Amino acid sequence: MPWYVYILRCGDNTLYTGITDDVPRRLAAHRAGKGAKYTRGRGPLELVYTEQLPDKSAALRREIEIKRLRRAEKERLIKSRNAT
Repeated sequence: MPWYVYILRCGDNTLYTGITDDVPRRLAAHRAGKGAKYTRGRGPLELVYTEQLPDKSAALRREIEIKRLRRAEKERLIKSRNAT
């Protein structure tokens, strides 16, 4: 079953990176205030990036890679994915 890494742009223009096996369900949870503590009160939330991976382990590794990127590098990643 595939897993996904995703990036949300929060209302304060910060970026949040997470993983899930169901992107629409997880986004709904964030928007309902039941997602990560970080995203609570930072709405509106916009899904700006998703990347499919083969399993949870791979998704966790990729999430760590993305979280280690600088802001400008994350923005380039988002732009490159949205350009295709």
